[in-house]
Formats: sequence, structure tokens, C-alpha cells
Amino acid sequence: MYPLMPNSVAADPVVTRSEVASWLIVALLLVLVLKVHLLAAFFAGLLVFELVHVLVPVFHLSQFAGKRAKLVAVALLSAAIVGLLTIVIFWAVAFIRGGAENLPLLIGMLAEILEESRDWLPAVAEKYLPANVEVLKLAAAEWLRGHAGDLKVVGRETLRTVAHMLIGMVIGAMLSLREVLPGQGGGAPLAAALGERVRRFGGAFRRIVFAQVRISALNAFLTWLYLGVGLPLIGISLPYTKTLIVVTFLTGLLPVIGNLISNTVIVVVSLSQSLGVAMASLVFLIIIHKLEYFLNAHIIGSRIRASAWELLLAMLLMEAVFGLRGLVAAPVYYAYIKDELSARGLV
Repeated sequence: MYPLMPNSVAADPVVTRSEVASWLIVALLLVLVLKVHLLAAFFAGLLVFELVHVLVPVFHLSQFAGKRAKLVAVALLSAAIVGLLTIVIFWAVAFIRGGAENLPLLIGMLAEILEESRDWLPAVAEKYLPANVEVLKLAAAEWLRGHAGDLKVVGRETLRTVAHMLIGMVIGAMLSLREVLPGQGGGAPLAAALGERVRRFGGAFRRIVFAQVRISALNAFLTWLYLGVGLPLIGISLPYTKTLIVVTFLTGLLPVIGNLISNTVIVVVSLSQSLGVAMASLVFLIIIHKLEYFLNAHIIGSRIRASAWELLLAMLLMEAVFGLRGLVAAPVYYAYIKDELSARGLV
């Protein structure tokens, strides 16, 4: 009477105790990474490992004759990747903390622009702005007094995070060498199940991060065309153009919400010229934002079969539980969880 029931039950995948144990271990480790503030080191190590994994076939390193030759080639590639990423990290830290066009000066300028724009902005918008720069200074001073203890350790925490990232990259490079050495795979059921979980998470990380870097780079390039080429051609030059482009790229690494942050900054800086320039910037950024939605749907959505609202919901929940670290980790964690569920035929 029910001919499909036996077949459908028989088609259900069998879950072994080793798989259940591996899921619990990985879930515990992923939460622990966020709780003990090791997300930067974790992602840095994964980035090195996945870059090596992607570049080995590109340079045909696997075709080297002999185990030692392959090991040396992969070790040199890993060292080059770690060195390049280290330079990028220290450059980013130097850019944020100082320089001719740096982030602190840009933030100070945003406050002045908002104060000066009160004279010609509509009355509806005026009530949302601070009365003057002095009000902003008082609010900033009050915030500084309330967070004095936190600010004392900002520099130390920055150095600690950078050190964690360097250690994570070295670990990632060392793990990439295991791919060259034979007989490194675990034969025990739990080891095999954990290896499968690691491969799935690495694949989710690679799909999300590499795709988002491409989207962010294109977004920054189009922003450069507008700020560095288009506006100067009509005689308009916005201040802190280089900083705005870098901020656009860095914030663009966060799906959807990153564009909202950079767009707001660019529109406010455009107010320093005129309301017309600010409106032109807003129209341009809306077009870019629509393009990013298309790219997210095409590139990221196609890789994890997820809509933009799914990623936003995951980011909202992770941020509420883990703060900024959860916001950064949410896309990768969500892609991994969905991959695991899809593999079991549950979604």
C-alpha cells in the first residue's frame, strides 16, 4: 500500500557514532575559537592552508619527482604566502594607526562635515545631526572616560591579535606540508570523520572568503573609478580618496553589511563638496550596491545555495551572541553548517 516507504527509509544515510562524535567535537571547537578570541589566528591559518592548496596545482608542484622535491617546493610556496600576508597585515595596522591619509583623521573630518552641513541640509535631516562639533567632542570625551580601561589595552590587544595571526599562518603552512607527505591520513573511524569535517569546513571557508575577496576587489575598483577618475574629470576632488578606497575594500569583505558602512562614509565625505555631489555619490553607490547583490547571489549564493537574507540573519544572530567576531565568522560558519546538512539530504 505504501511502496515508496521502504525505499525512502532505506535511502536515508546511516549516521555512525564516529560521525556524531566528530560533529560534536567540531561544534565545540568552533564555539571555543570565538569564545577565546582566536578567530583571527584560525582564519589566518586556514587562509594559508587553502592558498597553498589552490596554488600547488597552478604551479604544477605536485609533478615534482621525489618526495623531498615536492616538500621543498611546497615549503617555499608556504613561506612566500606567509611572508606576503605578513606584509599585508603590518601595512593594514600602519594604515589604520597613522599616515598622511589615515582612518583617525578621516573620522575627525566626518564629524566636521556633519556639523558644517547643518546650514544647508533640509530641516528633516537636521534633527538627526549633532548641534555642533563641541557636542561631538563632549560625547567623545564622555565615551573615553567610560572606556578608559578598555582603551589602555587596545594597543596590546592589537599586537596580541597580530601575533596570533602570525602563529596561525605558520601552523597553516605546517599543515599544508602534510599534504605532501604520504601516510598522513588517519585510518581510525573518528580520525577519518574528523578529517571529513575539516575538509568540509575548509571548502566552505575557501568558497566564501575567496568569492568575497573578488566581490570586494571589484567594488573597490569601481569606487576608485568614481572617486579617483570620474569626479576629478569634472573638477571635483574628494579628500581622503585613498582611505575611502581602502575602507571600501576592507569593509567589503563582510557580505552586504560592509557595503552599507563604506557607502555611508563616502556619502558623508561627499557632503564636504555639496549636496549635489552627495546625491550623485548616493546614486552611484546604490547602483554598486545592486551590483553586489547580484554578485552575492551569483557567486556566493551559487556556491552555498543561500540567499542574501539567509546570510544577514546568520550574521545578526552570530553578532548578538559573539559580537564582532561572530559577525565576521557568520558567513563561513553558515556555509559549513549548510554544507553538512546538504550532504545528509536535510536541506
